[in-house]
Amino acid sequence: MNAAEYAAAQWARATGAGLDPHEYRRVTEGLESVADWGPAFRRTARGYVRRAENAGSHVSAGQHLLMAARWFHVATLGPYEGADRAEAGADDALARALALLEPDARRLSGAEFTGWLRGPADAPGTVIVVPGLDSAKEEFLDLAAALLERGLAVFAMDGPGQGALRATTTKRADYHHVIGQVIDALGATRVGLVGLSLGGYYAAETAALEPRVAATATVSGPFRLDWAELPQPVRDILVQRTGGAEAARAFTDQVDLAGLAARIEGPLLTVDGGQDVIPGVTNGEPLARLAPHGTYLSVPHGDHLLGNARPDWLPVLTDWITHALTG
Repeated sequence: MNAAEYAAAQWARATGAGLDPHEYRRVTEGLESVADWGPAFRRTARGYVRRAENAGSHVSAGQHLLMAARWFHVATLGPYEGADRAEAGADDALARALALLEPDARRLSGAEFTGWLRGPADAPGTVIVVPGLDSAKEEFLDLAAALLERGLAVFAMDGPGQGALRATTTKRADYHHVIGQVIDALGATRVGLVGLSLGGYYAAETAALEPRVAATATVSGPFRLDWAELPQPVRDILVQRTGGAEAARAFTDQVDLAGLAARIEGPLLTVDGGQDVIPGVTNGEPLARLAPHGTYLSVPHGDHLLGNARPDWLPVLTDWITHALTG
């Protein structure tokens, strides 16, 4: 795949994460190969950091830093030896942005998670946003903003093999142990979960096994994975993030909700894009059908993560989980 094809393939995901489409085109049109992806996106991110340092107000500085965090993270989506540094840059930019824009935001970290708790201390509900295979807390800032606008508290996290922890941890399929640690740190008795891509599996697996989960939504989450059919780029990421080929196969074998769906006692919303067809990945319709209180939303023109269809699902999901948590 050449640079132009790769940029086209990442278009909806990158713009769905909040990158300006015109700037995205300007940056990617100058790429000679896919190997140039990471350096070009890091340069763009550093440009936003410089804008923040020269900004005329703390609001402008914070907004520039939020954009820097997005560009640093998207830099990691290409094959790039500096991906760990880019994720560290995203993490630092988000921290600096929140210090300016939301000084009451709290960093919470444990052995297998880190993230930011945002929103009012007396919020009527708390939602944990769970990223996926190669995503991170900086990719879903628009989702967090939509939940905050509805009065909820939000904990956007990185877990094993994700974001700020990608260089020091490896993925685990029994993710309910990780979210259990998060809920302990939050001091919560009940939470909502929104899981995106592989995070949808993590959220559903946790909802089946963690009684403090009151409501769950998944976006482009797999019901099951089949190693033999997965595209090579997906296999490569799994090998890298799990610690080796044998571990990647073992991880993939565990991603199967057939025996867990019926154990999800709370309300569940599963969102899929009709154009999201990845070999070896079973989408979320069986999960919604088998769960006792499942609802299925399919957006026919939506792709993976539905970055090309935000108005068709983001308000629905955020309203749904707000009502599920607050009545």
